[in-house]
Amino acid sequence: MGLLMGKETQVEDYNEIAERTFSDRKRTNILKSLEQSTIVFLLPKVPKFISPNVLTLTGTLGSGLVFLAFVLGAYVANWYLLLGIIGLAINWLGDSLDGRLAYYRNIPRRWYGFALDIIADWIGIVLIGFGYYIYAENGTQIVAFAFVALYGWSIIISQLRYKITNEYSIDSGFVGPTELRFIIALILITEVLFHGSITYLAGLITIILLIINTVDSLKLLKLGDLKDKNQG
Repeated sequence: MGLLMGKETQVEDYNEIAERTFSDRKRTNILKSLEQSTIVFLLPKVPKFISPNVLTLTGTLGSGLVFLAFVLGAYVANWYLLLGIIGLAINWLGDSLDGRLAYYRNIPRRWYGFALDIIADWIGIVLIGFGYYIYAENGTQIVAFAFVALYGWSIIISQLRYKITNEYSIDSGFVGPTELRFIIALILITEVLFHGSITYLAGLITIILLIINTVDSLKLLKLGDLKDKNQG
């Protein structure tokens, strides 16, 4: 009986934390359930002296480690690219927990956190893109520029969607930042095993991002048109 009550309390605690920390955004990505469960598990374990701002900085430092991995991979040894996987994990940890920790501790600064999150995301993707620019060979640096530009486009789409629908979502269908980190990690591993493959894989991802952004932009314009008609 006691064990059953303990399990019920545990479920209630999970539901309470999830409701409090994820109420400000809509998620549709494939890894949504696993990611949310992991975040809810980690939040109570974050030491008191670590603030949401510290986690934001940690996430940015993770992107800096990915940048360093590309530089070392270009000038020292190819296998240093694997450091980028650690950097992506650190980036996920900081980026995923910072805002959630604020809501968990009941100290959210909604608009400050919103602005800081967007700025940190942009700095992070520029660091990763610039790192790849340094690593890229034979004129393929244009892919790095295209990747950063297209990711920036996706950020703009998410902000415009928020403005039009009043629902904040950082995902594009089944793909979100977490899935993108996994894809980048797989590209790094593949490049270590098969040198030169990153050019084709990064190019493929860039093309996919272009298609996704184009589709999302058309959907966004339809939402804007519908809102105009309803308000008219």
